[in-house]
Amino acid sequence: MTAVLAPEGAILRRPHAPTLRTLPDAVAANVRRVGATAAVPIMAVVKANGYGHGALTVATAAVAAGADWLGVTDVADGVALREAGLRVPILAWLHPAGIDAPLATAAGIDVAVGSVDELRQLVAEADGRVRVHLHLDTGMARGGCPVEDWDALLRTARATDGRVEVVGVMGHLPRAEAADPRANAAAVLRMRQGRDAVLRAGFGPLLVHLAATAGALTDPSTHFDLVRIGAGLVGIDPSDTVPLAGASRWTAPVVHSAAVPAGTAVGYGSTYTTRVATHLSVVGVGYADGIPRELAPGVGIAIGGERHPLVGRVSMDQIVVDTGDRVYPRGAVATVFGPDGGAVPSVQDWARWAGTIPHTIVTGIGPRVRRSAA
Repeated sequence: MTAVLAPEGAILRRPHAPTLRTLPDAVAANVRRVGATAAVPIMAVVKANGYGHGALTVATAAVAAGADWLGVTDVADGVALREAGLRVPILAWLHPAGIDAPLATAAGIDVAVGSVDELRQLVAEADGRVRVHLHLDTGMARGGCPVEDWDALLRTARATDGRVEVVGVMGHLPRAEAADPRANAAAVLRMRQGRDAVLRAGFGPLLVHLAATAGALTDPSTHFDLVRIGAGLVGIDPSDTVPLAGASRWTAPVVHSAAVPAGTAVGYGSTYTTRVATHLSVVGVGYADGIPRELAPGVGIAIGGERHPLVGRVSMDQIVVDTGDRVYPRGAVATVFGPDGGAVPSVQDWARWAGTIPHTIVTGIGPRVRRSAA
């Protein structure tokens, strides 16, 4: 048995809180990696609170590393970045609560519009000139203007009495993760045709953008005038072809340890029973914090430089690991994931164990987990 115990008589400190530490240097390295592949400006997309890593932290690191634009979900998110001092161009394009046109104008934030109705409402509420990127559905049917309505959108844009300035055209790649230009050739063609129609309608110059991380890394034909990098900022390549730097480390404390005999049932439902006498450590994070509840066999986390397997069901606030002959005191630090390699799992490991994509792992980390920056 290897004991990792506090000295006798020592006053133990309160365990550190579960913490996600964002690594700005890694964000910067990922921006530079994309920049080495795509010879066009980069938009750093910091939706979903910077993919769970802190929008301001990620945006600041990305801009410092050379990102020319920022992308956000809605105007309010862009205003928060403006108030923090970021002055690069910002585009908002999802608008779950609609577009606040006066606020966009006042804060100097571009907006994307993907339907005639949306554009009409924007014009009706505008109290100045709004910079607009026309959003074309390039093959996902998940937003953006359908091809058959594109000419109507252009006619509407021309009849806005100067309250709209069309400065860009955007779309999305439906199969960028395939890392095969043939998979997205139709989307590229549709974007070219959409751009050409906008130019014929008398708008321009235009900023045309279609590719996100996977396209930026694997398919130059998708790059046009700008590439949008979101998941790639935090080390996720959806095509799984280009190694990027993991941009965070999630740690949590051991909150309880015990020696148990063989035959001990662990957790709700007694789904796991120890086969031999061993030691169990309880770590203070659970599915309320973003640990997936349904996991494949082989899941483990790092404590004391070793990877130890999770056993029993994931609880709302806790997980249990079997540490064998090692004994960890309350307050010992466990690493749920990180960029370290070796015993430390990666975000990609967790996605594989959970049968999902890395995006859901990092954006699912709950509010009880503190955020900090290295």
